[in-house]
Amino acid sequence: MENLIKALEKHEKLILDAEKYLWANPETGYKEVKTHKYLKEKFEALGYTLTEADGITGFYTTIDTGHEGPTVLVLGEMDSVICPSHPSADPVTGAVHACGHHCQASALLGIAGALKEPHVLDEMCGKIKLCAVPAEELLEITYRSELIEKGVISYYGGKTEFLSRGYFDDVDLALMIHTGGSIGVGKGHIGCIAKRIIYKGTASHAGGAPWDGHNALYAATSGLNSANAIRETFIDSDVIRFHPIITEGGQIVNAIPEKVSIESYVRGKTYDAIVKSNKRINQALIGSALSLNCNVEIIDAPGYAPEINCEDMRMVALQASRLALGEDCNLSDYTSSGSTDMGDLSGIMPTVQCWSGGSTGKGHGNDYVIADVKKATVDSAKWQLGMLYLLLKDDATMAKTIKQNFKPIYPNIKDYLDYIKGIFSKGDRITYNDDGTATVKI
Repeated sequence: MENLIKALEKHEKLILDAEKYLWANPETGYKEVKTHKYLKEKFEALGYTLTEADGITGFYTTIDTGHEGPTVLVLGEMDSVICPSHPSADPVTGAVHACGHHCQASALLGIAGALKEPHVLDEMCGKIKLCAVPAEELLEITYRSELIEKGVISYYGGKTEFLSRGYFDDVDLALMIHTGGSIGVGKGHIGCIAKRIIYKGTASHAGGAPWDGHNALYAATSGLNSANAIRETFIDSDVIRFHPIITEGGQIVNAIPEKVSIESYVRGKTYDAIVKSNKRINQALIGSALSLNCNVEIIDAPGYAPEINCEDMRMVALQASRLALGEDCNLSDYTSSGSTDMGDLSGIMPTVQCWSGGSTGKGHGNDYVIADVKKATVDSAKWQLGMLYLLLKDDATMAKTIKQNFKPIYPNIKDYLDYIKGIFSKGDRITYNDDGTATVKI
C-alpha cells in the first residue's frame, strides 16, 4: 500500500491539472466531447490502449496483473449538471460541475498513472478495468429520447448504456467514489422512472374565440395539481418522489396553448413501489386531460435502479479508508433519496459507491465548490487504490469471497435488461370515440 500511495503522489500534478481543466469545461451527459478528448489524450500519454464507446462519449481500458483472478471495475463519471446561476457556469449552456464529477474523472486519471508505476501490481491478482463513463446525471430527457429514437443509445444513463453494450460483461465487482463533503458510505440510493408528459390541445384565438380551443396548459397545470393531491397516499417507507418541470408551456401569448411538455422522474426505494406509484400519477395526469377534452402522451422509460451497496464491499471501503487515509469513513445506514445509474450495476454484481471529502455548498446548487481539491481528488484516488489492493492481494481472496457470497437481485445482465424493458411505455393515453365516450390507457 505504501508503494501504491507513493506511485499516486508522483502523478499529483496530473490529477490537479485535470481537475482545473474539467471544472472549466463542464459538459452534460452524452455531450462530454472536450472531457472525453482531454482524458483520452492523458490516458494514452500514460501508455494505455483504450476502447472508446461507439458513437458516444466514454471509454475503458483493462489492466491485467498477469495473475489469474476476478475483474474489478473502477468508474469515474464525466458529466455535469445545469445551474445557470452558478458563478462558474458555462455562459451558453449553463453547465457546471456542481456535482463534483470532474473530481471523479481526475481521480480516475491519477489511478491510471499510479498503476503504470513499476511493481505496484506485484501483489495483486486479476484485472482492473478503468472506465470514464458518461451521463450519470439524468437530465435533458427530451434530448436523450431523441438519441434513443435515432438508435444512438438505448438507455438514458451511461452505466446502463455501457452495460447493455457488453462493456461490463467481464466485470465481477465494481467501485466508485463520488465527490462529497466528508468521507463515508451509506446503504445506497433510491431508483427512478424517467417521464416525458406532453399535453395536446387545440389552438384558437385567445381573445377572439377561446371557446374554439382546448387549453393544453390548463390541462397540464390541472394534471400537476391532481398529482400533488395524491402525494399523501404514498407510503413513507417507499420514499416516493415526483418533481416535474414544464419545459414548454405554449407558443404565443394570444393563442390557446396546443402543446405543453413536462419532464419528471418518479422515484422510489424499490421498483415495485416506483411502478405502483407511477400508475397512480398517470391516472391523475390522464384524468385532467380528459376533463378538458385534451389528450396526453406519456413516455415512461427506465431511469435508474435502486442502488444497494454490497455490505461486504462497504467493509472493504472502511478498511481501505484506514489503510490509505489513516481515518475511518463514516459507515452510515442512510439511503439517499437521490438516484444513480450505479444502481443498475448493484443488482447484478457486488458494488459500492462511497463519498469523498472536499466539497462544500448544495449539490447541484449555485454555491457548490471544491473547497479542498486534494481531498476530492488525490485522497479519493488513494482510497480507491486501497480498495483495489485489499480486494486483489493474497490471490484476490477478498474479491473472490465477496463474489461467492453475493446474492444478486437479477441472475445476470440479460435478465436485468429484460426486466427494465417492461417499463418502457409510450403513446397517447386517450382515444375519443365517435359515440362521445373515451377509452383510456393508463
